[in-house]
Amino acid sequence: MRLAGKKALVTGATSNIGRAIAVGFAAQGAQVVVAGRNKERGDEVVAEIRAAGGQADFVAVDLDGSKAAANNLAEEATRLLGGRIDVLVNNAGAIDGGLTTETDEETFDQVYAVNVKSPYFLTAAIAPAMVAAGGGAIVNLGSWVARLGIPIGAVYAASKGALETLTRAWAAEFGSSGVRVNAISPGVVHTDLNHPAAAMMAGTPYGAIGAPEAVAHAAVYLASDEAAFVHGTVLDVDGGRLGAAVIAG
Repeated sequence: MRLAGKKALVTGATSNIGRAIAVGFAAQGAQVVVAGRNKERGDEVVAEIRAAGGQADFVAVDLDGSKAAANNLAEEATRLLGGRIDVLVNNAGAIDGGLTTETDEETFDQVYAVNVKSPYFLTAAIAPAMVAAGGGAIVNLGSWVARLGIPIGAVYAASKGALETLTRAWAAEFGSSGVRVNAISPGVVHTDLNHPAAAMMAGTPYGAIGAPEAVAHAAVYLASDEAAFVHGTVLDVDGGRLGAAVIAG
């Protein structure tokens, strides 16, 4: 039980990576608040965790980038977790794969609101209480496209690049007070291992799409005391997408 006694809030926890992290945390002994927009899916995640003997509650929230939404989630999660949050996972995200010339202002603002402003204000709401409690861990979800350019989804890539930069800035800001801040940069990950996006993993050492559980394992590590010496890093869990190329023939 690597997270025994820990209290964790996971945003965007009703599907894919977020769901796997919430389930993985609970399996390792953490009490988890599952945050997301869809109550039906959230209740399913909670039911899965409880059926396995874990502790979880669902909070319906639309992380629209506002400070009010972030503060409300922080307050409700703290209440459900008995007065403290030890681990925050900023996973909720908005994806846009459009071309720069086709991206309107509303889409741009929405992607940045969910991917940058929401984790910013949620961290601002939760980190001070972690400091007061003597420590905690924050795990942000970046993306491989933040550091490897592809010809689509520029606004999404930029927003994830911003979150990875915030990871390093927050590590410097909060680390000396006992709050560790790190990030995970997943490759293409989906519950459907035959998803069309799997083509983007061609030419990598792994050679295929990744399972959400692969990212969850990394999140458990970064949230645990085993990672006490890890600060301000971005851990690539991407099948080798960024680090190596396999040349056929």
